[in-house]
Amino acid sequence: MTPTVEIEGDVGRVILSGQFDFSAHREFRQVCETLIADPSVKEVLVDFQNVNYLDSSALGMLLLLKEKIGVANKSLALVNCRDTVKQVLEIACFGKIFTIR
Repeated sequence: MTPTVEIEGDVGRVILSGQFDFSAHREFRQVCETLIADPSVKEVLVDFQNVNYLDSSALGMLLLLKEKIGVANKSLALVNCRDTVKQVLEIACFGKIFTIR
């Protein structure tokens, strides 16, 4: 999985596809750090539309992102989650931690 980034106005979108697991760690961190460092980006969206699988390491990556986003005073939302992804996020109680649209 290679995440791609789109920036529209003050919103940065990280578009994921395939399996979101530990193998995506380095690329995911790099694209997220790029968005966090960009002063024009006020909100980061993680787009799960093309993700068919995520594991516990992906959940950990999202928690680390949430922490870094908070320090940078930006907002974060998880968007376009398929049913399988939603189930994993619900089981992990991520709805209480993240905005899921």
